[in-house]
Amino acid sequence: MDEQVEQADEADAGDGGEGLKWRRWQRRPPTVLITGIAGRMGTLLARRLHRQARVLGIDRRAIEVLPRDIEFHQVDLRRRRAEDLFRRERIDALVHLNIMHDPRKSTEEHHNFNIVGTQKMLELSHRYGVRKVIVLSSADVYGPAPTNNQFLTEEAPLMAATRFEAIRDLIAVDMACSSYFWRHPEIETVILRPVHILGSVNNAPSNYLRLDPLPTLLGFDPMVQVMHAEDVIDAILLALRPGLRGVFNLAGPPAAPLSELAARMGRRTLPIPEPLARPVMGLLWRTRLTSFPTPEFDFIKYVCMVDDTRARKALGYAPRFDLDATLAALAPAGA
Repeated sequence: MDEQVEQADEADAGDGGEGLKWRRWQRRPPTVLITGIAGRMGTLLARRLHRQARVLGIDRRAIEVLPRDIEFHQVDLRRRRAEDLFRRERIDALVHLNIMHDPRKSTEEHHNFNIVGTQKMLELSHRYGVRKVIVLSSADVYGPAPTNNQFLTEEAPLMAATRFEAIRDLIAVDMACSSYFWRHPEIETVILRPVHILGSVNNAPSNYLRLDPLPTLLGFDPMVQVMHAEDVIDAILLALRPGLRGVFNLAGPPAAPLSELAARMGRRTLPIPEPLARPVMGLLWRTRLTSFPTPEFDFIKYVCMVDDTRARKALGYAPRFDLDATLAALAPAGA
């Protein structure tokens, strides 16, 4: 079979190599590299994908359990060993999930890992002929604001950093990938911007909704969009199909007021006046008595909802989990 592929590759050489790896994809299982495979989203994706493709994984963290046919490399994606993997393997698609979301880390550490690491992955993808690049961003880049349209499209400005400095590097990553999309039209670049992801993940929305009582801001009850982690994986798998490129918002079940989310989960709410809430929660954050960062209070104060029409039409995406099932996916932190 390998000999047949090589002969076909030689026959295709007259087109200068354009589409070569896409033709290989048609003749053999595609090779997909997942960065951040040791994280919850990376592990979920690997378990869903490994029966359809040859899966390689990179992460500087260790990982305990993966299907045996997945090839894992414990390496920092900024290091030379990561490039060795690109040089050695014929990688068809890169799914970049290795983006740090830890507000307790310094701005410098976030910048170095997220921006430098992403730029390195994009550079290597171009250098070694990877034909599909998928980057998981976030709808949080738009930022909650009292002036937001009810539903934001992919063309809305990325304004989150005006009030939440820790998200600045995520916006920089998103913009770098958008620039890459235009500079390299021969590469199918896909940027996914999901709303708040819920599940057995340690992100701010999940950590907040695990609190009981649930602190809220007195006088505010914004509409909120959440989605199940498995729905995000569904969208990634759809985006892996050859021929798809672009920026796509992702949403889950219909939006609901924050008070309704609390009621459906059986959570008590603790309305706190904003002048009191921020200093009190700030103290709890600094003393590590809460995992919900104070700057994200804007997400329980103002609206930040997206229109995912483009994903539904172009990707064929639709959420499988309703609101109750999405909320039920919240596992205890660290579970």
